[in-house]
Amino acid sequence: MSCHYTKLVDEALLHIVGPDTLTFLQGQTTCDTRTVDVGQTVPGAYCTPKGRVVCDFLLCQIAENHYALRMRQDIVDTSAAVFAKFIVFSKAQLLTDQQSWQVFGCWGDEAHTALHSALSIEPKQSGSGERYSCSHGEGFVLIQTDAEGRQFECYINTDSHPELVEKLAATMSPGDANSWKSLQIEQGLGRIEAATVEEFIPQMLNYDLTGYVSFDKGCYTGQEVVARMHYRGKPKRRLYRANLNESHPLPAGAPLFNAGSPQSVGTVVNSAVGADGAQIALIVAPVTEEENLVYLADSEGPALSYHISPINTG
Repeated sequence: MSCHYTKLVDEALLHIVGPDTLTFLQGQTTCDTRTVDVGQTVPGAYCTPKGRVVCDFLLCQIAENHYALRMRQDIVDTSAAVFAKFIVFSKAQLLTDQQSWQVFGCWGDEAHTALHSALSIEPKQSGSGERYSCSHGEGFVLIQTDAEGRQFECYINTDSHPELVEKLAATMSPGDANSWKSLQIEQGLGRIEAATVEEFIPQMLNYDLTGYVSFDKGCYTGQEVVARMHYRGKPKRRLYRANLNESHPLPAGAPLFNAGSPQSVGTVVNSAVGADGAQIALIVAPVTEEENLVYLADSEGPALSYHISPINTG
């Protein structure tokens, strides 16, 4: 089949349980948690009071009064520590002993057919839904992460249901995490990593364009700063796809410079190796009306070209 799967070791789930979970998250995060149910997930972010993003996530329901935030593995502990400061006032609690739940990426033209076979899901659930629609079964949650039905995230309780991983292997070809990261970069899905915690406001990552921010939900932490930028300001920096025509590493958080300038003008957000062996990346860089160049590490470093228009996957 023309489809692949891989375990995403850089991803993890932060679990929250209790009847007040969605109410708690509604008052803390940028997304409208009222839209979340067994058939629908939502992307979002948590910000500091100054509007700086601590973590991005994809929020899904695991079971009744049991929810999970999918985020990068290297920011789970810091994110949990932030949420823990406020969750004590709610009928909800964080679970820190749920490592049995693992995150898998599944993609390809026939991914929905393979997942239907492996997980015994009705085809209409796994292949013809909208972005962020989801399906549940014993020991798993499946989420469609693109609009076309060719990219999915599958969360599996590998302790209680190891056979589900075996079924993925029986119906899909092994892939690699770099290929999955490349797909996310092509979609313009900027992700917070440990090196970029509290580095950006949501608009720098285009979260106002890609559905991570609700401007109708009311107050949440950092809302005043985010709303002021939306209604009264104009971001000087946005998220762009960038290309580096060599194999030089592009670590998250690396500073970017204009030619001849000693002051950083941007930051590497995420990167992967493209099909041709060159580096592709998402970067936060100055808004421009023409194709532009920025330089890695210093003004004489490797040059990255970035696109004329910011990414909009909304």
